[in-house]
Amino acid sequence: MSDMPSAPRGGRPLGQLSHPGEMIRQFTPNWFAATMGTGILSLVLPQIPGLGATLRPLGSGLWVFNICLFALFSALYAARWMMFGHEARRIFGHNTASMFFGTIPMGLATIVNGFIVFGGAPFGASAIDIAAVLWWIDVAMSVVCGVLIPYLMFTRHEHSLDGMTAVWLLPVVAAEVAAASGGLLAPHLADPRHAFLVCTLSWTLWAYSVPVAVCVLAILILRLALHKLPHASMAASSWLALGPIGTGSLGLLLLGAATPAAFGAQGLGEVAAIAQGLGTIGGLAMWGFGLWWLLLASLITLRYWRAGIPFNLGWWGYTFPLGVYTAATLKLGTVLHLMVFEEIGCVLALTLAIMWVVVGAKTLVGSWRGELFVAPCIMSRA
Repeated sequence: MSDMPSAPRGGRPLGQLSHPGEMIRQFTPNWFAATMGTGILSLVLPQIPGLGATLRPLGSGLWVFNICLFALFSALYAARWMMFGHEARRIFGHNTASMFFGTIPMGLATIVNGFIVFGGAPFGASAIDIAAVLWWIDVAMSVVCGVLIPYLMFTRHEHSLDGMTAVWLLPVVAAEVAAASGGLLAPHLADPRHAFLVCTLSWTLWAYSVPVAVCVLAILILRLALHKLPHASMAASSWLALGPIGTGSLGLLLLGAATPAAFGAQGLGEVAAIAQGLGTIGGLAMWGFGLWWLLLASLITLRYWRAGIPFNLGWWGYTFPLGVYTAATLKLGTVLHLMVFEEIGCVLALTLAIMWVVVGAKTLVGSWRGELFVAPCIMSRA
């Protein structure tokens, strides 16, 4: 998920960096990928058939932890702009680092969903109000990110087909993540007009993102066929393509379920019935596309791991894409009442949990060693 280099092994621990502000100076948005992976695991745990009720407290705990993580990263990145703004601005001219702005709204979306799923106990009815406010903020960030970063690609960056990776997806996928979140939020809104607006905008956000993501996927397949696999430091990027596919499927399923009530209340019952069917069939079709990429990414990962790959923050790319595809799988099991989707979803959820533990542990170790605090946009001038 990142080709950002890490400091040499055996580098200075956090407490021994060149000066206390060095961690802030080197802090970049790719850290928010950790909030994406943590957030999606917290949301998947309560959905596991037969174990959801038991695992719900663990999911709630992870959600609270994720809020703290997001707040910490937001503070560190804001501090970087205040203390080292002249260097922070260089990210807009960096081909890869700028793509990771998309991880910020996607990480926030998992927190929004958590307020809907877990927020009732600690916050009561106000949990939905908080979720709604955060959702609108998330939408604004996603829309801006989805068009600004491609604009920079077209006007300032230097790209080539052989250097292209799946990180191109990150800025454009944020909008469909917000769309799926809107599909989850709409049924909980008390005001029918607000629910209708959220549902309508969510369908628009889905269309704002998914077709562009599919175009990028087509280019990615061509790049892989012509230039083979990217460098080992980008090994986890093979899973990023599963993100827009899984989120696209989940978004259709959630919007298909939310649309009948939201549109029906506005006298659009016929449209609502079509949307429900479109959501189910479209979600199933995209899930099938995702299955192809899941198997392909698994084969690619086995090839990389046999050769040995270095750890970097890009390993978080193994978690969120797998998580949203797992959530779509479990949702299909609920909608279609087919046990096969529940069984597959359980296996995927277990794989997600294991990967989260592995990547989380390596992140803690790498952070303490100071290996993960490297901003590639300033390395050549630092």
